[in-house]
Amino acid sequence: MKQYLLSIYQPVTATEDELPSEEFLAPIIENLDALNKEMREAGAWVFAAGLHPTATATVVRYEDGAPLVTDGPYVEGKEHLGGFTVVRAPDLDAALEWGRKLARATTLPVEVRPMEDGESC
Repeated sequence: MKQYLLSIYQPVTATEDELPSEEFLAPIIENLDALNKEMREAGAWVFAAGLHPTATATVVRYEDGAPLVTDGPYVEGKEHLGGFTVVRAPDLDAALEWGRKLARATTLPVEVRPMEDGESC
């Protein structure tokens, strides 16, 4: 089976370090826990993680043959990658179904992309 990356995008706020209230997050966490359990039971779940705020990011790139290290996100935008899940699925339609469920659970947009199998990298 192929693996798919389900990327969860969240809006950038002026005070990104401030988390939503526990009252707001509680049902989302409950829904996400239930979905992760469903994915595990179906044999689809591979790996998942949330990410710290973009202010904690460090970008490394090469310029003029030397590494250049800068603080902050690679791209400034209205949304940023807040977390991800890797799933196994027989095809894109099955992966999209997991993406739909993840978007419903998190109330956030989810991008679904097939992953390279490693042989062509």
